[in-house]
Amino acid sequence: MSEFKTLLERIEDLYGAQKSVLTLAELSRYTGLSKSCLYKLTSSRKIPFSCPNGKTLFFEKAAINRWLLSNPVRTADEIDIAAANYVVLNPNHRRQA
Repeated sequence: MSEFKTLLERIEDLYGAQKSVLTLAELSRYTGLSKSCLYKLTSSRKIPFSCPNGKTLFFEKAAINRWLLSNPVRTADEIDIAAANYVVLNPNHRRQA
């Protein structure tokens, strides 16, 4: 029976991957964030959502993907490259010992 349940969950996930608008439960599965965490994010207006009937929450997948990828953290290599570029492009900068 658990094998059937696992298969059904996989099918539901594949179906959800095709949707452009997600419910709270689908968004929770999609992001791995708990429903309570998502409710907190919506109540503080930190995550994009729609509430057309004043009760049910809907999330546009494209907007969620942009939100998930906002505020990227640069890698150490990217920081090193930016620093090297700064030194090359700003030859008059002062070095402090």
